Amino acid sequence: MNEELTGRLRAAAEAHQPDRARILARVERGMSGAPAGPREPSGARPWPRVALASLATAGILAVGGFAVAAIVQSPPARPDIPATPAVPSVPSVPSVPSVPGTPHPTPSAPTAGSPTPPDRPSSTSPGPATAGSAGSAQPGSAHVQDGPLWSAGSVDAGSNAFWAQSNITLKTTQPLTALTLELRIKQTGGVQSTGSWRTLPAEDFTVTVQHEGGAVVYRWTLKHGRTVPAGQHVFAGQYNHAAGEREAKHDGYRIDANGPRGALAVWGGFTPAR
Repeated sequence: MNEELTGRLRAAAEAHQPDRARILARVERGMSGAPAGPREPSGARPWPRVALASLATAGILAVGGFAVAAIVQSPPARPDIPATPAVPSVPSVPSVPSVPGTPHPTPSAPTAGSPTPPDRPSSTSPGPATAGSAGSAQPGSAHVQDGPLWSAGSVDAGSNAFWAQSNITLKTTQPLTALTLELRIKQTGGVQSTGSWRTLPAEDFTVTVQHEGGAVVYRWTLKHGRTVPAGQHVFAGQYNHAAGEREAKHDGYRIDANGPRGALAVWGGFTPAR
């Protein structure tokens, strides 16, 4: 017997109200064997019939009471199948934070619309220029190495018919305590600076761009108290120019520095883009 059936029987038993008069009439009819008819006056009933009817009624009520008590007092049935224990939830694994990338050198004067991003070199450095290459800062001559200091100039391969970038590669085997690097771009028509950058920290240099003697001049000056470490470093100037292929033979650069052995100086021109 499940809980639902037990509950219904219990509710029916509690709500049952027996009709004693009706039960007594049925008992009397059964004992006399007579069909149901109008009741006799209470005074005309024989005593034995009344006694027997009372006993039968009491018996029926007692049996009904026992049945109700048994139903009410019977405990609810327990399910035979045990409940399945709840499975604990698995905690989520925290995500591993991403590792930030290495920053690229930032331009000192970024300008929108340049085809080559100003935050990194667009090509590898070329080999050293030979003495007497065209376009040196001092016409007809070049001096690309002085002791621990070496230099080279080239037009970047990303240059096009409207825009160009001139790269100066500087190598030093010893730290430099002073440095001034000058890049001169000849005004061949429509030459206008669009920015510059260098691989050394921007906060270590003062940068200026000026029009001097028919050229756009970029100048990087190392701030007092700062040092250029030994190694290879790149400086670049970016500029627009008149449409068409531009000649760089009149462009040039010059580097003046101080190192452990004293004053150093190199200069030269630019090899064409490849």
